[in-house]
Amino acid sequence: MPSKSPISAGRDRDTLQSPEGEEERSAPGRTRRRIQMRRSDVHGNGVFAVQDLAEGETLIEYKGEVISWKEALRRHPHDPAQPNHTFYFHIDDGRVIDGNVKGNDARWINHSCEPNCEADEVDGRVYIKALRNIAAGEELNYDYGLIIDEPYTPKLLSEFPCWCGSEQCRGTLLTPKDEDEEKKKKKKARKKADKKKAEKKEAKKADKKKAEKKVEKKADGKKAEKKSARKDKSGKD
Repeated sequence: MPSKSPISAGRDRDTLQSPEGEEERSAPGRTRRRIQMRRSDVHGNGVFAVQDLAEGETLIEYKGEVISWKEALRRHPHDPAQPNHTFYFHIDDGRVIDGNVKGNDARWINHSCEPNCEADEVDGRVYIKALRNIAAGEELNYDYGLIIDEPYTPKLLSEFPCWCGSEQCRGTLLTPKDEDEEKKKKKKARKKADKKKAEKKEAKKADKKKAEKKVEKKADGKKAEKKSARKDKSGKD
């Protein structure tokens, strides 16, 4: 069964690579190369910062063909030798982004239990954002947050090994189900706060524009009065 979260098929040293140095150009407001795909010491291919990246930056969109879960099941597996490793990314509306078709370098980003990035879904599109400042040369990673409905037996856990090497490493790509729920709650609360902040900013902008129009209208009124007064004076003369 394909996963409902991205599992990089690039973990195998012998898997097909995308062109070395493929550049992501879709991240908003950027033209300079900031990230690059190359071989990773963690496993297989990885994506690295080419320049210093700031916390909160949108680095790359996870691209691919958007398909139904039924179609994802039909296509599975991408690699029969690694049935648990796919380029699928499950999105909130139940559909799946298949990074193996029309995908980009985002599909090569490795998992970490102590990530420096996160995957953020906005209107059905997934963006990888920096969780902290990232120095040039650092490998990008995020927590895949893989959840499987069946019980987490030692055998199942061993089928999804993690090689991130962090002090917080769980030893598996599978996320504890209670931890996943907590993450979802925090993410939802953060999105709600961000939305409220954006709305407040827009309201402030609208009020400023309204005030400017009021001042402009008042100034136009004064100009009209002066013009009328000059006309009256000219008529009397």
